[in-house]
Amino acid sequence: MKIRSFFGLFSFCCALLLGTASPAHAQDGSLVPRQSGKGQSQEQEPTFRLNVRLVNVFTTVTDSRGAPVADLTKDDFRIFEDGRPQTISVFDKESEMPLSIVLEVDTSESTRRDIKLEVASAKRFVHSIMRPVDRLSVFQITENVEQLTGFTSNVKYIDQGIERLSSGAGTSLYDAIFLGADSLVDHQGRKVMVLITDGGDTTSQTDYANALRRAQQAEAIVYSIIVVPVAADAGRNLGGEHALIQISHDTGGKYYYASGLNDLDEAFRQISEELRTQYLLAYYPNRQLSDSPFRRITVEVTKKDSEGQPYQVRHRAGYYTTKAK
Repeated sequence: MKIRSFFGLFSFCCALLLGTASPAHAQDGSLVPRQSGKGQSQEQEPTFRLNVRLVNVFTTVTDSRGAPVADLTKDDFRIFEDGRPQTISVFDKESEMPLSIVLEVDTSESTRRDIKLEVASAKRFVHSIMRPVDRLSVFQITENVEQLTGFTSNVKYIDQGIERLSSGAGTSLYDAIFLGADSLVDHQGRKVMVLITDGGDTTSQTDYANALRRAQQAEAIVYSIIVVPVAADAGRNLGGEHALIQISHDTGGKYYYASGLNDLDEAFRQISEELRTQYLLAYYPNRQLSDSPFRRITVEVTKKDSEGQPYQVRHRAGYYTTKAK
């Protein structure tokens, strides 16, 4: 089905109802008005509570060779929000939480020669990653963004959607990222977007900033497989490639370059392996009030490898304090 979208301004506002007294923290972490101690009325004064949501941070740790590290414990991690240390309330290794995956394939004119390779490799990825609890949706990227399958665990149905991929003229890449993220907003568990594209954008209605913001609001982990010419850099969209690299970095994903079937298969293999060896760190923010609608997250691993070298840690850059609409 064709997807049409309206891209307008996003307005984000936070409202906190305050009485004449300044707020204090209750034992459960909610906010309650502090009493003055004098001249209190006999009537029960209203209590205002601000719910503090649990912040999930899916984290990938790799060694110096890029291999996932799966033997860390909760004590090996430290997590910060806007530079302030947080208490890890939930820790899980190799999370069994369901996966919601958006697989988006660029079939514009510039990727026409690679379409058969992309179809074959995408099918192998789907067959290797999908479990009964997981759901995947296939999107096609041309001048339009078309959702070829809804979210499903039916591998045969997904294969049929992949086989319907067809070439188009333009590339609405940022629209695709926005719409793919939008489809993930209401899903629970781990949310993943896998892009196969050369990085060029020619026909989008939205821009890079809105696409990144929507991906962050959806808490989607973006993996970019950048298809490049075999022999030369001629015709490559380096600006588009860098944009994909940044989106992948800011969402805790990764980017790969692929110039043939073996590269595509290897990228999908690594993505599949990472998704099976992630850590879930979750915390309740210990600072409820902030002027900024975006909170930055930093995760550190205190343990070193056998040669005393630090591990590489990837996670989303932060989160918005208001839910996506």
